[in-house]
Amino acid sequence: MRGRGIERELWRRCQETAESVPLPHPFDMAAFLELLSRQRQRPIELMPFTDRTESPCGLLVSTERVDYILYSADTTPLHQQHILLHEVAHLLCAHRDPGRGEFTGVVLPNLDSALVRRVLGRTVYTDPQEQEAELVASLILARIVREDRAPVPAGECRPGLWSLFTLGRGRRADHG
Repeated sequence: MRGRGIERELWRRCQETAESVPLPHPFDMAAFLELLSRQRQRPIELMPFTDRTESPCGLLVSTERVDYILYSADTTPLHQQHILLHEVAHLLCAHRDPGRGEFTGVVLPNLDSALVRRVLGRTVYTDPQEQEAELVASLILARIVREDRAPVPAGECRPGLWSLFTLGRGRRADHG
């Protein structure tokens, strides 16, 4: 019983977090990050990278003034979006560095380690912070799809994420 109570509490907390974040409509990642930056009164800068031999596919590096989100540029746009949402979820959940600062030197060798307040990277999914960030990211993504699901006029094709879930030109992928 105790395990289920913890899971329910995690689910409730993650749902509240995902529902409370402002989303532009239709969804656009740049507009979303701008809204979040204004809400938090703190800039968020994206830094794509390609060589992931020694680093995770996403990384959050917070300094005194800026939050940097590093993400894999050599993956699909949908995967990039999920990586970004995962790292944003770390911000939303106020996660702290569990001791993974060694990735900073690999990805940002010119960044003064004294300026870094926290580094969070997705390396193991058994870590509670990683599980929470993954769930929040998934719930935000589900909310994006739900809110961008307005009916599409016949003959039109909706651009963006929703088009991944449609069949043909403008028809919803409903079954039943």
